[in-house]
Amino acid sequence: MAHNPQAPQGPEGNHDPAGSTQMFRAFVDEGAPRGAQPTAAPARSGGPRIGVILGVVAVIVVVAAVAWLALG
Repeated sequence: MAHNPQAPQGPEGNHDPAGSTQMFRAFVDEGAPRGAQPTAAPARSGGPRIGVILGVVAVIVVVAAVAWLALG
């Protein structure tokens, strides 16, 4: 394995000179108490799924109507 002279050596290997890890953890933990487990997402109704189904049915009806007019 190649030696990297810029890599941190010894017990200081977890040091983050830019502090980005600490900033990220502060962002993730913002508003949540320490040690709290994330809550499960509430059960959603079938709202968006109904819209997709209706959209697919509408496309099929339009394609069938165009085909009927083109072949009729």
